[in-house]
Amino acid sequence: MILLVAILAGWVAGLILTRSQKRPWTVPPLSKSWMVLVAFLPQFILLYMPGIRARVPDNLAAAGLLVSLALLLVFCWFNRRLSGVWLLALGLFFNLLVIATNSGFMPISPQTASQLVPHETLAALGSGDRFGTKDILLLPEQTRLIWLSDQFLPPKGFPYQVAFSAGDMLIAAGAFWLMVTQGKTLVAPKSKIAKESKC
Repeated sequence: MILLVAILAGWVAGLILTRSQKRPWTVPPLSKSWMVLVAFLPQFILLYMPGIRARVPDNLAAAGLLVSLALLLVFCWFNRRLSGVWLLALGLFFNLLVIATNSGFMPISPQTASQLVPHETLAALGSGDRFGTKDILLLPEQTRLIWLSDQFLPPKGFPYQVAFSAGDMLIAAGAFWLMVTQGKTLVAPKSKIAKESKC
């Protein structure tokens, strides 16, 4: 959800900026964009499809999530020269790191989880149980790299309550910046540099 909001906000900000400069907004020139779909497939099939999710063992679901994040990092590598992508990649790396070190799922503490579900629902779960789609319920003392876990929440009263991590915020910031700048290339192509040096 935070990523979708960031993309929409970046698109709107990009439109306002380009209009003020009297030029059209263009889609960021992403390379190998098909990789995003391929990377999301393991998550969609193993974590989001109700009929399959209930029958998939936790270790297989965890492996699918790790593969998905790894593929997204490869996608970022191919687009590393575009503005905002380095922030996005850093957020993905942080999420991959904390997930890989906590049984293949994103850790969330009972205290944070209690802000999202009724007490009765949380009472039925124990430490190490799956929580939601991609999270695992862990006590703070059981959590590795807790500062990278799902520990942040939107302000009270926000219509959609969901926990998110520091990595998620970096991913959102990167996506926002990518949309605002329309993927402006950070480093000029070698051919352009060579032409300028001859002048």
